Amino acid sequence: MNNYPIVTDENGVPRAPVPPSLVTVTRVVYALHALSILIGVFTGASIATAFVFGWPSIIAVIINYVERSDVRGTYLDSHFSWQIRTFWYALLWIVIVWILGLALAVFLIGFVIWIVGFVVLGIWVCYRIVYGWMRLSDGRPMPM
Repeated sequence: MNNYPIVTDENGVPRAPVPPSLVTVTRVVYALHALSILIGVFTGASIATAFVFGWPSIIAVIINYVERSDVRGTYLDSHFSWQIRTFWYALLWIVIVWILGLALAVFLIGFVIWIVGFVVLGIWVCYRIVYGWMRLSDGRPMPM
């Protein structure tokens, strides 16, 4: 018998026991993403580009993929999916905003699209990381 804490969902139904080491790994991944966000805040990069192209987030996503099989069937699986989707959707939206801004740069609207797009994307990334980390701290899965 293992001594892992049993976590219940919102309805009080017990979920699969989770080793504390996997919770720590999930926290480390959120911390690496948060570090990328801080790099974006305190450097010349935007939050979104620092998040996608910064080494802390790249390491975090690699950890997600390497450890994903270990969290399968636990509430941490939803956090791993949340983190992976946040990274790839941010990359997709960076490409879309960049291309759209480039196409409209000749009309000088592109610069506004870049600024607004990257600010909104940065806010979205911050929300996703903070919200996920808060739910992890409460021992709750992410909504799918």
